Amino acid sequence: MTQNPSRAQWMRTQNFIAGRWCDADRQDVFAVLNPADDSLIAQVPDSGPADAAAAVDAAHAAFAAWRATPAKQRAQVLKRWFAAITAQQEELGRLISLEQGKPLAEGRAEVAYAASYVEWFAEEAVRAHGDVIPAPVTGRRMWTVKEPVGVVAVITPWNFPAAMIARKIAPALAAGCTVVGKPAEDTPLTALALVALAEAAGLPPGVLNIVCASREHTPAVIGAWLADARVRKISFTGSTPVGKLLARESAATLKKLSLELGGNAPFIVFDDADIHAAVEGLIVAKFRNGGQTCVCPNRVYVQAGVHDRFVELLAARVGALKVGPAQREDSQIGPMINARAVEKIERHVDDAVRHGARVVVGGRRVRDGVVHGPNYYAPTVLTGATPAMALAQEETFGPVVPVFRFHSEAEVIAQANDTPFGLAGYFYTRDIARAWRVADALETGIVGINEGALAAEAAPFGGVKESGYGREGSRHGLDDYMHLKYVCEGNLS
Repeated sequence: MTQNPSRAQWMRTQNFIAGRWCDADRQDVFAVLNPADDSLIAQVPDSGPADAAAAVDAAHAAFAAWRATPAKQRAQVLKRWFAAITAQQEELGRLISLEQGKPLAEGRAEVAYAASYVEWFAEEAVRAHGDVIPAPVTGRRMWTVKEPVGVVAVITPWNFPAAMIARKIAPALAAGCTVVGKPAEDTPLTALALVALAEAAGLPPGVLNIVCASREHTPAVIGAWLADARVRKISFTGSTPVGKLLARESAATLKKLSLELGGNAPFIVFDDADIHAAVEGLIVAKFRNGGQTCVCPNRVYVQAGVHDRFVELLAARVGALKVGPAQREDSQIGPMINARAVEKIERHVDDAVRHGARVVVGGRRVRDGVVHGPNYYAPTVLTGATPAMALAQEETFGPVVPVFRFHSEAEVIAQANDTPFGLAGYFYTRDIARAWRVADALETGIVGINEGALAAEAAPFGGVKESGYGREGSRHGLDDYMHLKYVCEGNLS
């Protein structure tokens, strides 16, 4: 068993099925590109239904033995996986930055964040406690136990290629489930590396299987898992339309679902807020990964009394952010993931300007002596935002801050909740009573009060309304991969 595998051992470009690294059944491949300049990084298998079925075959065959493995032993495997990830933090961070585009500092931080989930669920594996129920009659004993749901299919997004894999796979393995997975087509290399490290940590063959697929062939891979009754759960992070499709198509076999879907997070600054703290909190929350996160503030509401001063301070901070390739240590905003992402940002900014918004900072693509690729967009601040603009209704998923002016607490709560989404919300105030009122009133699964950095392995992550259901992280995250069995024994007296 390899404790500290070399880079050659974990840099992989093949599928992993039944403990073997293999090409796609059809031998097809697709290209993984560097978003900084669209250059080729690698080619990986372009899988189809046969590969998806083979992965389920392997996971189903391995389930009985993995389920029967004592929780403490499963935890020890996860702890070795955690140690292997941590030992490769620098190399993995560079790989994330290369294929996803986030700055190096953020790539390194994501590795630590991903590892924290593996460690957390290693510790939670031995805490899947049941209950003893007081019997209503003599001569009877009643109790509950928690059991793994079975084979789990995990489908992960491109914006956090390490963290999303860890946040889904670690609790599944801790619970005693086996896994089939498909990483996002833009960022498969990080996922393959993490699987190779799990293999080196001693994970038995078939317990964890991963297949890659292009955007064109992804529906066929996922469709095979949706139709297969042996797949008992799907965990997906991505868009709301795809989440709704998964919910519909999984109904035939009544799979358990965890769906972490779109967001439209409000960020509210009240007159009584610490304005400097609010600006810094917004910088942290909004510009992480260049604004390409599901919990990024998408609508920034600032009360009239501090609006102008807030915009002045924010514009100064945003204008000083350094845009550049992820491999440069001083870069703070890297490239967007691909051309489609930049086109959407441009569409939102152009629509806002046509509807009366004013560009304070940014509002354009970036090409200069440092930036040579097509996928960079300048950090942007807009004022005069209104609910009629596209950026108020859709996630921009980029470094754009639209500022809305408001006057009363009731007004801003109504506007903040006027969306089908409900993932995260933020607000800044020094009024304790207001803090309780607004936290209660926001229709979101996550609330940040005077805080822009929300995520932690010990906290439940998930949304309400059309942002999905289920929770990841925390002790509740383990329950999402288990079901509850009630046992009753009678005639004991």
